[in-house]
Amino acid sequence: MRVSVIGGSSVRPDTAAVAEELGAELADRGHTIVCGGLGGVMEAACRGAHAADAEAETIGILPTDRPSDANRYVTTPIATGLGHARNALVVVNGDAAIAVNGGPGTLSEIGLALAHDRAVAGLDTHDVEGVEAVGSPAAAVEYVEGAVGSGP
Repeated sequence: MRVSVIGGSSVRPDTAAVAEELGAELADRGHTIVCGGLGGVMEAACRGAHAADAEAETIGILPTDRPSDANRYVTTPIATGLGHARNALVVVNGDAAIAVNGGPGTLSEIGLALAHDRAVAGLDTHDVEGVEAVGSPAAAVEYVEGAVGSGP
C-alpha cells in the first residue's frame, strides 16, 4: 500500500530518528512512501526506507517546479509548482497517512487526509479528532494496515 508520511520540514534529531525508523518499518513491510519530498521528516523517512531496503519506493510530491529539489532518497520526484497546495496531492496519493510531529503544514495535511477518509496515525503530532495517537513507528504502521486492511 502507499502510505503518506507527513511531518515537519525542519525537525530535531530525535524526531528525525522516529521518522527514519518509520521509513524502515514501512519498507520492511513492503509499503511505498508518499511524502512532500523535501527535508526533515520527509527525508528521514525516505532515508530509513532505503536503509532497510535499497529497492524501497519513495515518492516525493514537491512544492516546487524542479524535480532536482527532492531529497536524495526520493526515487520518484513529482514537481508541482503548487507550493503548499501540493499537500492535497500528498495525502490523496496515499491509502493512509502517518503524521510525525509537524507544524501548520502537517496540520493541513492531517485535515485533508481526514476529509478524504484516509486513516491517520499520529506520532507526537497534533491532537485532532480522527487521528489515532500511537507510541511507536511499528504501532503506526500496524494501525494503518488494520484500518486499510493491508497487512504484511
